[in-house]
Amino acid sequence: MQTIDLAIIILFLIGNTLFGLWHGRSNKNSRDYFHGGHNMPWIVSMLSIVASETSVLTFVSVPGLAYRGDWTFLQLAMGYIIGRILVSFVLLPMYFQHGVSSIYEVIGIRFGPGMQKLAAIVFLVTRTLGDAIRFLAAGVVVQVVTGWSLPISIMIIGMVTLVYTLSGGIKAVIWLESFQFALYLLGGILSIVFLLHTIDRSLPDILVSLEKAGKLNIINKDTHILTNPLAFFSAFIGGILLSLSSHGVDYMMVQRVLGCKNLGSARKAMIGSGLFVFFQFSVFLFAGSLISVFMHGASMEKDREFAFFIVHYLPAGLKGLLIAGVLSAAMSTHSSAINALASSTVNDILGGKASLGLSKLISFIWAILLIIIALMFDAGNKAIVMVGLEIASFTYGGLLGLFLLSKSKRAFHPASLGIGLVASMGIVFVLKFLGLAWTWYITVSVLVNLLVSLGIDMTFFKKRVLQKQ
Repeated sequence: MQTIDLAIIILFLIGNTLFGLWHGRSNKNSRDYFHGGHNMPWIVSMLSIVASETSVLTFVSVPGLAYRGDWTFLQLAMGYIIGRILVSFVLLPMYFQHGVSSIYEVIGIRFGPGMQKLAAIVFLVTRTLGDAIRFLAAGVVVQVVTGWSLPISIMIIGMVTLVYTLSGGIKAVIWLESFQFALYLLGGILSIVFLLHTIDRSLPDILVSLEKAGKLNIINKDTHILTNPLAFFSAFIGGILLSLSSHGVDYMMVQRVLGCKNLGSARKAMIGSGLFVFFQFSVFLFAGSLISVFMHGASMEKDREFAFFIVHYLPAGLKGLLIAGVLSAAMSTHSSAINALASSTVNDILGGKASLGLSKLISFIWAILLIIIALMFDAGNKAIVMVGLEIASFTYGGLLGLFLLSKSKRAFHPASLGIGLVASMGIVFVLKFLGLAWTWYITVSVLVNLLVSLGIDMTFFKKRVLQKQ
C-alpha cells in the first residue's frame, strides 16, 4: 500500500474511535447505553440493519460466489424481502404494543420469566457463534491486506473495537454502521467502475460472455430442492424463513428498529433493509463476475478473491478508501454484536438491574469471548457466508416457533414449551446428518416446535383435568 492508503486507513480508524468516545458522554445509564433514547431516524436504522447482517460477509464471500459460480445467491435475497414484510406486520406490532426493552420480554410476559431467560440464552448462543464467523471474515480481510496471520488479524480487530464499543453505546454503533455501509457500498461501486474502465471490452460484450458461461444465472432450476440449498424453492423459502427469524426474533437486528420513534418508522426501516440487501448483493456479485473476467478465471483461494483484487490491482487512494471502509464496517458490526449480547444479558438474564459500569463490564466480557471463539473457528471448505447462515439456522426455527406460540391464547405449561424448543433445535442435527439442505432447517424446526409443544401440552392438560376430577 502507498502512503496515501495508510493515511486514509489510519484517519478512518481514529475517526471511528473519537466518534464512539464523543457519543459516550451522553450515556448516563444502561438504558441510554443500550437503547439510545428511542429517537433514531428510520433511514439510519435501516442502513444499520443492512450493515449489521452483511457487512464483512458480503465483502469477503459474496463476490467469491460469483467469481467461482453465478448469481443464484440472489434467490435468498428475494426471500429476505418477503420475510421482512412478514416481520413488519406480524411481530413488530407486538413489540411496540408492549414497549419492551428486549424482545424476549414478550416471551416473559406471555409464558413467565423462566421461558424469557431460556429464549435469551438461545439467542446469546446463536449470536455468539454467528458473530464469531463474522469476526473470522473480518480477520480474513486483514490477513490478505497486511500479510499478518489470521489469529493476529482477529486479535487486532477485537482490541481496536473495544476502544469505542465500551463508551459509545448503541447510538454510536448505529450511526457508525450507517456511515460505513454507505462507504463500503460506494467502494464496491467504484470497484465496478474501475473494472469496466480497465477491461478492454465493452459492457455488452462482457455481459454476453458471462451469460454464455452461465455466470449470470439467478434462478437455479435444480429439482433436488431438499439437498441443494441454492435450488430455487429451497433458497427462496429458506430466505423467507431465515429473514423472518433473523429480523423478527434475533434481538441484535430487532434492537435497531426498537430505537425508532414509532411502529410506522420501524416498518419502513425493516422493509427498506430487505430492498437494500438485494441491491447490495447485486453490486458485489457483479463485482465478483467482473473480477473473474479481469483475472481470466484464475484459480484463487476461496473467499480471498475480492480482497486480493483490491490489494494488488486497485490504484492508490481508492485502495485505501475501500480497505478503510471494510475494516471500519467490520469493527462497527462487531461492536453492535457486543452491545446486543450485553443488552440481552442485562435485560433478560439480570432483569434489567445493572448500572452503566456493570453494563460496560458485561460488554467487555462478551467482546473477549467473541475473540476467543473466532480464533477457534474453522470454516472448512464452505464459503464463510454460507457457514454463518447455516449456524443461524440451527436455532432460529425454535425461537420463531416460540414467538408464534406466544400469539395464541392457550395457557401452555412451561415444560411443554421447553421440550418443544429443545426438540426443534435437536431435529436440526438429525437433518444435517441426513443431508437435508440447510435452507430447510428453519421450516422443519418451526413445525417441530409447534407440534411438540402442542402435543406435550395437550398431554399435560389432560393429566391436570383428570387429577382435578
